[in-house]
Amino acid sequence: MPAAGALVLGTTFFIGCEKKPAPAGPPQAMPVSVVDIEPQDVAIANEWVGTLDGFVNAQIQPQASGYLIKQDYKEGTQVTKGQVLFEIDPRPFQAALDQANGQLEQAKGQVLQAQAQLGLAEINVKRDTPLAEARAIAQSTLDNDTQQKAQVEATVKSAQASVSAAQAAVNNAKLNLGFTYVRSLITGIAGQATTQVGNLVNQQSVLTSVSQVNPIKAYFSISDSEYMALTARATHGSGDLLKNAAAVPLTLTLANGQEYPEKGKIAFVDRQMNAQTGAIRIAASFPNPGNVLRPGQFGRVKADTEVKHGALLVPAVAVSELQGMQQVFVAGPDGKAHSTTVVLGQQIGTNWVVESGLSAGQQVIVDNLLKLREGAPVAPHAAAPTATAAPASPSAGR
Repeated sequence: MPAAGALVLGTTFFIGCEKKPAPAGPPQAMPVSVVDIEPQDVAIANEWVGTLDGFVNAQIQPQASGYLIKQDYKEGTQVTKGQVLFEIDPRPFQAALDQANGQLEQAKGQVLQAQAQLGLAEINVKRDTPLAEARAIAQSTLDNDTQQKAQVEATVKSAQASVSAAQAAVNNAKLNLGFTYVRSLITGIAGQATTQVGNLVNQQSVLTSVSQVNPIKAYFSISDSEYMALTARATHGSGDLLKNAAAVPLTLTLANGQEYPEKGKIAFVDRQMNAQTGAIRIAASFPNPGNVLRPGQFGRVKADTEVKHGALLVPAVAVSELQGMQQVFVAGPDGKAHSTTVVLGQQIGTNWVVESGLSAGQQVIVDNLLKLREGAPVAPHAAAPTATAAPASPSAGR
């Protein structure tokens, strides 16, 4: 028994001598990059879907009826004003011109004949006037001569009028003959021919279309509020948007996502707002020296509609979404991270405009966001210029 008691006491002694674990210390502060939120003036841009169209579009229709005998242009190529595009069978019109020329010559011959008769009548009057005064001939003879002269003068005038009418008929026949050459009314890109050689065409037939594409128009619609903001920016609160179009340069983004290098300007503003959609139609004009842009293409037209003074910007990489709400982590003065719900406005490049939730002077954390928790200790340091870089997103548009 004494030995067993000694064993128990020995065991108790060794257990009591074991080291107890040290209490856990405070968590180590996580190093994070922060950006200071400072108010600044930023340009607010809006973006709209635009449809490209020719600056001038002309439907090519013949002014003469007949059979199409030739196509003189290559479809899809540049044509110039006055260039012959199609030819119509000229033979009926040439025959009409020959007939008109013949009638003109006949009318001229009638004038010469009437003028000869007038000359004879004038001779008779000149000869018989002194004889009648000397009572060598009867007065009635002189009266007949005078009446005959007046009748011949009327015949001359009638023949001359016939010449004028015949000349007009010749001019009309020449014009109709010229209409057998269907010419382009503008310089531009000629489209596909809608009528084939050998078809019978008339004044209602559309043979093709020609579009002037340099410059080219982009039509888009903007809301009432956007229109007022755009007008205020262009005119500084007074004046007409169209007259001050150069004050608002426009940018066009193509379907492949590339920004078109040429800047545009407003070329057309509709006369009224659409009551059903609450939007007004606007056309922008863009230089198109290489004819790269074509009617029917789509693009996004962007313009700075206003300048927001004292705006607070937060990097897009600092924003996370939780249950439909946008949140950012702020490095507080207590050395801890605090989650803050924010209301975002327009996106400007890689930053968001903060409408509410932040105030000037706060420090927003831009990295290690997945490791952060509310109240976690942080060791903030200024973010490098590249720390906030992110792919630019298009600004909110319509």
